[in-house]
Amino acid sequence: MSAAACWFVNSVSNAMEHEGQAIARGLRRRDPELLDRLIERYHYRLFRYLICLTGRRETAEDPFQETWVRVLERGRQYDGESKFEAWLFAIARHLVIDLQRRRQPRFLDLLDAESDGQPPVIVQDQPSALEFIVQRETSDRVGAAMGGLPASYREVLVLRFQEEMALEEIAAVVSAPLSTVKSRLYRGLETMRQLLAGGQG
Repeated sequence: MSAAACWFVNSVSNAMEHEGQAIARGLRRRDPELLDRLIERYHYRLFRYLICLTGRRETAEDPFQETWVRVLERGRQYDGESKFEAWLFAIARHLVIDLQRRRQPRFLDLLDAESDGQPPVIVQDQPSALEFIVQRETSDRVGAAMGGLPASYREVLVLRFQEEMALEEIAAVVSAPLSTVKSRLYRGLETMRQLLAGGQG
C-alpha cells in the first residue's frame, strides 16, 4: 500500500474514532441537540431494520420510539469505540425480542436458531452474490423472496447489504459468533437463489 493510501485509510479511521468518541461524550451529557442529529441521521435505517424484524410497519413503531428513549437513558453505556449504528441496532433488536417474548414466546427461537440444525458453514465475506441477484431480478421479486426467508437469515442479509455493516458488527448486533453470522449469510443467499429460481418458471 502506498504512503498516500495508508494516510487516507488512517485519516478515515481516525475520523470514525473521533466521531464515536464525540457521540459518546454527547450522550453522557444527555445533549438534546446531539440526539436530534442522531435521530435525523439514523431514523430511516433504524425503522427499516425494525420493519425487517417485526414484519409490519405498525409493529415497528413502538420499538422505534423506545429505542431512542433507551439511547437517551443509557447513553453512558456507549463507549465510542465501536460504530454507533451497531450499538443502536443492538438496542433495537433486544427491544423487539422483549416485545415478541411477551406476545409470542417462540420468536426468539426464530431469530437465534439455525433452522436446519446443521453446524455453521464458514464462508468468505463475498457480498457479490446478493448484489448479482439484485441486479438480475426486479425489486418486487427480491422483496418477496426476502419475505420468504427465516427471520435469522433475513436479518443478517439486511444488516450486511442494506446497512453495509461488517460481519464483526453484525455479530455484535445479533449477539452471535462470527461463524454463525457467516453461516446465516451463506444459507440466506442460497435460500434466496432457490426462491428466485423457483419463481422463474
